[in-house]
Amino acid sequence: MKVQKTPIEGLMVIYPDVFKDGRGYFFENYNYKKYADAGIDINFVQDNISKSSAGVVRGLHYQAGAGVQAKLCDVIKGRVLDVAVDIRFGSPTFGKYFSIELSEENHVQLFIPGGFAHGFSVLSLEAIFHYKCSNFYSKPDERAIIYNDPDLNIDWMVTNPIVSDKDKLAKLFKSIDKDFD
Repeated sequence: MKVQKTPIEGLMVIYPDVFKDGRGYFFENYNYKKYADAGIDINFVQDNISKSSAGVVRGLHYQAGAGVQAKLCDVIKGRVLDVAVDIRFGSPTFGKYFSIELSEENHVQLFIPGGFAHGFSVLSLEAIFHYKCSNFYSKPDERAIIYNDPDLNIDWMVTNPIVSDKDKLAKLFKSIDKDFD
């Protein structure tokens, strides 16, 4: 397993060791000891899976307060553009985002610590997205930033995004609370 730091402190890209042969492939999607040795010493408590169609944009979501979540993201089927936005007030990269393609072919994972808003867009006909969470879902702690925020200017790499009604009502980046100071 190879771990690569990103230009934004705390975000890490993980390249698992994938063993391929004529039958297919095998890799460890998660191994606590290996991840802890790589600096991701987290007790993940919940796994989530979503299935989405081409052009869907989900996000930008995060939890604040007691519900703060770190996430370990990967794709089981298809391709997505995975996006993490630094919302840690005082961070030198506050308001900057990092994006990377995750797919069933590349098996790449993105580790997102607390203090980031997260979303993804579907680049294939459909995608099955998987992520481990360090905390349970908490509705009172749930927050969101609108996906097409003009200050963030994220290129989701899709035309005519399909977005939930709930996500269309999310806050602008400039109006989020200082949940991560």
